[in-house]
Parts: sequence; structure tokens; C-alpha cells
Amino acid sequence: MHTPDDPARRRILAASLAALGAAALPALAAAAPPAAATPADAGTPARAGTRLILLGTAGGPTPKALRAAPASAVVVDGAVYVVDCGNGVARQLALAGLRLGALRGVFVTHHHSDHNADYGNLLLLAWAADLRTPVDAWGPPPLKRMTRQFLRLNATDIRTRIADEGRVDPATLIRAHELRAGGEVVRDERVRVRAAVVEHPPLTPAFAYRFDTADRSIVFSGDTRPSAALIELARGADVLVHEVMYLPALEKLIASEAQAARLRQHLLDSHTTAEQVGRVASEAGVKTLVLNHFVPGGDPALTDDVWRAAVAPHFKGELVIGRDLMEL
Repeated sequence: MHTPDDPARRRILAASLAALGAAALPALAAAAPPAAATPADAGTPARAGTRLILLGTAGGPTPKALRAAPASAVVVDGAVYVVDCGNGVARQLALAGLRLGALRGVFVTHHHSDHNADYGNLLLLAWAADLRTPVDAWGPPPLKRMTRQFLRLNATDIRTRIADEGRVDPATLIRAHELRAGGEVVRDERVRVRAAVVEHPPLTPAFAYRFDTADRSIVFSGDTRPSAALIELARGADVLVHEVMYLPALEKLIASEAQAARLRQHLLDSHTTAEQVGRVASEAGVKTLVLNHFVPGGDPALTDDVWRAAVAPHFKGELVIGRDLMEL
């Protein structure tokens, strides 16, 4: 863990600030990650045990300048398991210093485009890099059909690389599985993964996932309104990574939408407010709550302090305001 005075942490932040430019300095400084969690850095040794890396922390389908699209990685003994595949997930893995060839599992929570836009691209780009071992993908229907159609869409590239580069057919490496109910998803020598059906209308089923390893338990809410099934899945977990919505900024978010009234109702019916997130985490008895999938996710006025003030009164454990490439 880096401390606020850690030289490596200062170098990481300095490089990020320089790349963003002077105009972005105040917003970035206000939103810098706390010392309890650090940006993943390919130049530093991997921490022992199970690693959690937030690859992208924005909510919603449109690209954001401040946050990447939703995706997270759980790394166990060098094997990478990805939860959700928002736009740019493969590059975020590269920025986190994770080999695409280490990918062993993909877990899609639901079929909104901010969560599955790069599902196929992640697999294709891992295959084009150094993927040589099978990958199991899990998610709601029609995940199998989506996988087949994506491979057909890219048939020209695939045929060319097989013939020109001697690669194996990616269809032999990708094993898609469809989930229709909660329960145990997979258990291997590294990790046990369980799912719960959460409430994210109109999409059904939508899933939350819990990863139990030798040293940690990590739960991902996916997109959901407050859910009793999620609370039970997360009971006593070390970490709960939960979506969050800040109601006071809702009107500004939807002001430019032609269907503002319908979008407002969807957000209220299908997501979890900051106050509700704190209460869910408290009821589940989790040790650490990590805010993720921020709605709004592109407003620089919503600093870490704003999010913390909205959630902290309702949760007394460790509270982490998620940032892209943060490792916990």
C-alpha cells in the first residue's frame, strides 16, 4: 500500500497530471485516490494474494473524459478474471499492467452496452496478443449467440491471422455459458464465483457476482436498485464494489436528453442512490465499500469529497471512492 508521501505514488500522479494538461489539474487533484488504494502500475511488483483492479468506473453508455467505461479485474495467482466489458477494457488491462493472455474468465452482469460493448473485442484482442489457453465467459442470455455472431463479424481478420500468423481458431478458446438463475457459477483451484439475480429493470436477468479466494471475498453489484439478493450474496464480504447515483446531479445529467422524463424514471427505478448504497453495505456487514459505476460519471464538480459526504453517514466501515486503475 502506498502512503501519501510514497515516492512511487507521487511519480504516478505527476505523470497523470502532466498528460492531462494544466486545465484538468484542479479537478484531478480534488478527485485523487486516497492512500488506502493506489493506481495499478506495471512497473511495480504485483502485490501478494488476490488483487482487485478497477479498470473503468463510469456509468452509462457514452464515453466520458474523466472515467473509463465499466470493467473490473480480479487477479488470483496471475490469472485474470474480468467483470463487465465496457468500451476500452482491453486497453485498460494493458494500462493496469495485466497480460491479456492471462485472461481466464469473463463475467457479464447484464446486457446494457456500457457493460458488454467490448465483450467480443476483449476476447479477440486477447487472442491477437498472447492468449493460448481457454477462456470461460459467463452472463445472461443471449451470450452464446452474441459470441458466435461476434466471431462471424470478424471472420476476415480471424481467417487472415490463422493463415498468416499460424494462430489457432479463437472459437476453440472461447467457452460461453449462459446464466438464468443465481447460485454457484464456477469453482476452480483459485476461486469460487457465485451469482445472485439483482433488480435492474427492464433487463432480466441481471447479476451480481461474488468471488471467494483463499485470502479475500469480493462482491460486484452490477447495475441494480437496492436488492435483498445482493445483500445476502455480499453478507460479511471483505469488499463490496457497488454502483452509485448522486440524485442532486440527476437533472443536470439528463438535461440534454430528448427523452428526459423516461431516462429519469429508468435511473430511479433501476439504480441505487448514494444513501441507499451506504445502507445496503451496512446491512450486508461488509468491511470495505468501494463506489463504482458513478452516475453522473463525467461531472468534474462531483469530487471525491462530494461522493464521500453522500455515503459516509450511512456506512461506518472503510469507504473508497473508486477511480480508474485503482488497485485495492
